[in-house]
Amino acid sequence: MNFVGRQAFRGPGLTFCRLLVARYSSKTGSKEYIDGLVKGKPVVVFMKGTPDQPRCGFSNAVVQILRFHGVENFDSVNVLEDEDVRQGIKEYTEWPTIPQIFMNGEFLGGCDIMMDMHKNGELIEELKKAGIRSALLEKAENKD
Repeated sequence: MNFVGRQAFRGPGLTFCRLLVARYSSKTGSKEYIDGLVKGKPVVVFMKGTPDQPRCGFSNAVVQILRFHGVENFDSVNVLEDEDVRQGIKEYTEWPTIPQIFMNGEFLGGCDIMMDMHKNGELIEELKKAGIRSALLEKAENKD
């Protein structure tokens, strides 16, 4: 192995390499694999389809709620592409339905929970914890 190759495995890169090994050597529905998808990210949505082309009404509702709050850039996982991920996420959260929303690596809930949090204002606070300022706050400030 040349000098450049050896350097890639030292220091901060070592953590990155370990994450890659864990992510790609684990079964896609495993706890380790899902941890790799959700940890360290502000918002991750396990959904049917993609944000641009949701394949079910509940997934679409979650995307619309996020967009309503001004959250355009978030990670998403299309569970229709991998049955292991689809079943694995249900086991991971012990939640039987899709979509499933994570903020700051923590499971928030499904579409119904997100809808309730949106209606009662709690979603603004959850987004704030994830480092995201809801567009609704800006609209409220502009009215004053």
